[in-house]
This record gives sequence, C-alpha cells and structure tokens, in this order.
Amino acid sequence: MRTYRPVGGKGRPVAVYVYGLVAACFLGLGFVLQQDAAARAPTADVLSFRLLLDLVRVPRWLLGIASMVVGQLTSAFALMKGHLSTVEPLLATNLLFAMLFARRLSSQRLGWSGWAGVVLLSGGVTAFIVAGRPEGTEYQAGALRHWLVFGTLAGIAVVLVLIARHLELFKEPPLLAAAAGALYGLQDALTRVVGDIYSASGLVGVLLSWQGYTIVGLAVVGLVLVQSAFEGGPLRMSLPSLTAAEPLAGIACGIGFLGDSIRLTPGALAGEVIGLLAVVVGVFILGRHPVLPSGKQHESEAGDAADAPGGGQREAG
Repeated sequence: MRTYRPVGGKGRPVAVYVYGLVAACFLGLGFVLQQDAAARAPTADVLSFRLLLDLVRVPRWLLGIASMVVGQLTSAFALMKGHLSTVEPLLATNLLFAMLFARRLSSQRLGWSGWAGVVLLSGGVTAFIVAGRPEGTEYQAGALRHWLVFGTLAGIAVVLVLIARHLELFKEPPLLAAAAGALYGLQDALTRVVGDIYSASGLVGVLLSWQGYTIVGLAVVGLVLVQSAFEGGPLRMSLPSLTAAEPLAGIACGIGFLGDSIRLTPGALAGEVIGLLAVVVGVFILGRHPVLPSGKQHESEAGDAADAPGGGQREAG
C-alpha cells in the first residue's frame, strides 16, 4: 500500500484557481491550433504514429503543441497546490477559451445558445466546487482499489477506440476524443502522485518511480488519439467529448485512490450531481456552436466518401 498525502494547503486556494484557469486558457488555444493543422493531414494516418510525423512539420501545429505543453505544466502546478477534484472542473473551462480563440476563425456571435452553454459550464463548475468542497485527507489506497480505478478507466479508453475502429471514419472523433479524455484524466492523477513523490524523495525518487514513465506513455497515446479525432472531423465533434471525459476521469481517480473527499450530505450530493450535469450539458452545447471551426474540408470529404463505393467505411488493412 502507498499513502497519498494531500499536497498544497488550505491557505492557498486562490493560486489553485489562477493556475487552473491559466492552464485552461493555454489548453483551449492549443486545441484550436492543433485541430486547424490536423484537419489538413492525410486521412490514412488516423490512429497512426505517422500522423505525428506529418504534423511535426506544420508550424501552426507546433505552436498548438507548445501552448498545450504550457497548459499542462501550469495544470501540474495547480495539481501540486490543490486537489484533483477542484482542479479538474477548472480545466474543463478550456472550451470557453477555445471558443474565444476560434471566434477569430469564424464571424459568428455567441447568441442565446452560446451564452446558455457559457452559463451552464461556468455555473456547473462553481456549483460542484461549492457543494462538494473537495478536500485532501490522509488516505491509504489499497493496491486493489488503485488498480481497479486505473484499469477501469484505461479499459474504457480501449473499448472506445475499438468501437471507433469499426465505425465510418467521420463518426470516430467523439469516441477517440472521449478515450483521450479518460487517459488525460489518468495522467492528471499521476501528475499529482509524482508531485508527492518529488516532495518526499526529489528527482531521484521520480526517476525511480513507474508513475513518471506512465505519464509520458499516456501523453503520447493521448496525443495520437486527440490528433486522430481532430483529423477525422470538425472541432465540435471532438472537443466536447474530450472536455467532458477528462474531468470525470480525474475526479474518479481523486476520490477513488488519491484521498480526495467531497461532502456526501443529501444537499451536497444534489449540488454535485447538478453541477457535473450542467458541465457536461454546457460542454456539448458549446461544442456544437458555430463559433467553433466547422471543418468544411472534412465535411466535403465526408460527403465524397459517403458517395464513394463502400460508403466511407475504413479500408481493410
């Protein structure tokens, strides 16, 4: 058994919110730039590491990756100072920033549906944090519980990818993005664990732990899934699933084996459930808003594929 101690103190909540929102801003910008570049990549490279080799030659994609890396590093600072169940809902606001940046690529106004999505997403995050009041506790996570949560989320990601492989190319993005979101939630959880290890044993302890290497593996696989989702269709098909899946997976890890606790009174539970539902609904409303890039190139390709023999099915082999 390993004891996971809460990191950060109650006296620094403002820093957690600042880091979380700054991370969401950089992540939103990174996703918009990456999707704009991935939409032009060869469709034959979907779910292949060749896709990354193609995209690495595109300056806009590299800028998007740099922005995402800054966002992930900033989120790591937030995770070191706060609790996973607090930081994850804050990271879900990356969709708001994605819409702000994507608006420059379209000439759309938010309208009533856009503002409704903004209110639901931001209000849901606030409701969950206020109702749940996430806190860290001294908690011993048994190996069985640890691997049960970890294995369940990883298994869900694998199942989503396998299902996507049997669908038409242009129906894959939501499933691939959700799978990436589950892996990113695991990555966030392990980032907090690595922060604990670093505090206790320094860099040597991190280099000798399996968690650090697993973070790298999850990041690479998640990146391939995200770029494949971005390549397969417009941003509105993938970003909502990604944005909704990551916080749900992260909160599951936080409560499941990292020692995060939330209030469980009937009133608190009602507020937490309503908050999370509002976040998910808001994410999907915003994800379908015209402000996000429409991916017209892929929509035309999808129409051509549907008219072609085989109805757009993936080629065997």
